Amino acid sequence: MKINILTLFPEIISVYFNNSIMSKAVEKGLVDFNIVNIRDFAKDKHKTCDDYPYGGGAGMILKPDPLFEALDSVSASAIRTIYPSPSGKVFNQAYAKDLSKEKELIFICGRYEGIDQRVIDRYVNDEICIGDYILSSGEIAALVIIDSVYRLLDGVISSSSLEEESFEKGILEYPQYTRPADFNGIKVPDVLLSGHALNIKNWRLEKSLEKTKKYRPDLLNRNNNCGCEMGDYVDKSGGDENGLG
Repeated sequence: MKINILTLFPEIISVYFNNSIMSKAVEKGLVDFNIVNIRDFAKDKHKTCDDYPYGGGAGMILKPDPLFEALDSVSASAIRTIYPSPSGKVFNQAYAKDLSKEKELIFICGRYEGIDQRVIDRYVNDEICIGDYILSSGEIAALVIIDSVYRLLDGVISSSSLEEESFEKGILEYPQYTRPADFNGIKVPDVLLSGHALNIKNWRLEKSLEKTKKYRPDLLNRNNNCGCEMGDYVDKSGGDENGLG
């Protein structure tokens, strides 16, 4: 996948693409990125990219002329173009999966009070809201979306890891533990040390449902599970100590 990012602050974006799992994805050729500095397309000597809003009001708006040229430089009319915005459609895991199917994406990083509506009308396919709150940086919002999308590409993260994550099965992920088994007197649950695969599976499912009920009951409602007892989800098919059947 190729990811194009239009921004006034390229340094914010470049750090992300050159570190951690993303840098490995780039090295493997799974992800290609192109950072476009919007200021490069401003014509005045001060490289001005914002101006006051017509009709009055607080803040500044990103101007259409440098953005039009920046978007034309990456053939935005032929590529799915995303503008992270509080006014957009709420982002979720299903949306991330949909975007991950694209061969190329373009992100416009807004600043201040946003961007000129004519840019949105002409180029933007998706206005996406990452949550009901406001950020000062469109770069951060774009990176949230990018991070959730690229990790779904084949070869970036093992499929088994993805399958166990929150939202993949409509509920939140279960609690995780690692060594040592006893830390400052706080012990890992016995079931996770038992080696009994079926009991571990049922324990994880039960804890997932408990956590979802506590923090995100809306997910249970969405999946028509509200009102079911926890035991309704437990696998009772049996199995030996090694969980082999």
